[in-house]
Amino acid sequence: MYLIEIFLKGGFLMWAILFSSIIGLGVVIDRYIVLRNAKINVPAFMVRIRGLIKKRDISGAVSYCMEEKSPVANIIRKGLRKYKLGHERVKEAIENAGRQEISKLEKGLSILASVAGIAPLLGFLGTVTGMIQAFMTIEDLQGAANPSDLAGGIWEALVTTAFGLIVGIPALAFYNYFLSAVKKLVGDMEAVANDVVDIIQDTTSVAESEEEIEIDI
Repeated sequence: MYLIEIFLKGGFLMWAILFSSIIGLGVVIDRYIVLRNAKINVPAFMVRIRGLIKKRDISGAVSYCMEEKSPVANIIRKGLRKYKLGHERVKEAIENAGRQEISKLEKGLSILASVAGIAPLLGFLGTVTGMIQAFMTIEDLQGAANPSDLAGGIWEALVTTAFGLIVGIPALAFYNYFLSAVKKLVGDMEAVANDVVDIIQDTTSVAESEEEIEIDI
């Protein structure tokens, strides 16, 4: 009950900070679930995909990617669907799919960054307005105000800064954490995509060489 009273004494800006905290919490939960589901064992995935492509079992590779349901698997799946059109089309499809997956992974991070910046500023604004009111009180009392006349208003004003920092600091920490997680996933996607394109190119070259030998014979 005491915390509720402190919150209410902070003024209307406390509600704005509370609203931003709810938005930030929603983004954190959403991004945590998305990034957790996006994780994949890259070495094991590449061993399986490499083996299927070398066997030219493209349908099997596509089915395996569908089972994984991760950004890395999604971009490879979309690339493999263009296998018959040549490795250049595969590379183009992977690049387009990669941009889409990165956009999905970064969704909401700008909102979280805004919460991390706005919440403390709202708190500082509340403190500034509270100090203005305190000085107005001094003016009304013609400078005869004692500390007890001002203490209540000042601590109530400082509550908004404290609450804003309580919201902003974790939001900034989660933003940096999610950003580093997205960068790691992007790095994994680039590594896997380059490896798959190279394997397809090598497999295509070997197939063309075999066809030339058969024609010569």
